[in-house]
Amino acid sequence: MTIQDFDIQVASAQHVDYAPLICDEMAESAKARGTGIAQRSPEYVANKMLEGKAVIAFHKDGTWAGFCYIETWSHGDFVANSGLVVDPQFRKVGLAKAIKSRIFELSRTKYPDAKIFGLTTGLAVMKINSDLGYEPVTYSELTQDEDFWAGCRSCVNFDILTAKERKNCMCTAMLFDPAEKQKEYEDKVKKITHKATLLERIENAIKKRIGHVES
Repeated sequence: MTIQDFDIQVASAQHVDYAPLICDEMAESAKARGTGIAQRSPEYVANKMLEGKAVIAFHKDGTWAGFCYIETWSHGDFVANSGLVVDPQFRKVGLAKAIKSRIFELSRTKYPDAKIFGLTTGLAVMKINSDLGYEPVTYSELTQDEDFWAGCRSCVNFDILTAKERKNCMCTAMLFDPAEKQKEYEDKVKKITHKATLLERIENAIKKRIGHVES
């Protein structure tokens, strides 16, 4: 089995019947990890599909394989790619990374100026986020939307989060800031341009020197 055996697509109305199955798998996965998640109802997940704010994966035989959806916070200034889940029988083939990459692309298309963030305890997810350009940050750099933090109430570590006044917890905070990435890109271009200009000046100086010697 390889990643080529799967079809990852933007979810739509034709997929709403999978919502209960997806929610059940989210709950089972959280239980297996020993962590809590922001619990979502099948209606909530189905609505994400209807809004075009989710991606769903299927094996080539038609079996549901994975899912992830977009949530927006602070009036769209922040976006979270939430509820990433893969059916256990389809793990270890890179499907989680492929789904996360697809939902990241969808988020960048729908909300190009938004900061994309995540909270996770999983090393695999941290690695995926890092590959996509996320950077570890402090909790103060995340959305301060109360509705987002209310979602942590179902986590077994919520008391820790509260005791630390929401400054940190067991999860690692990671953030993709498009403005910062654009600045990094522009700085890189400037360095490359400067280096090219410097090389051109050196080449011209050498040519002049050679020309003087020949004359």
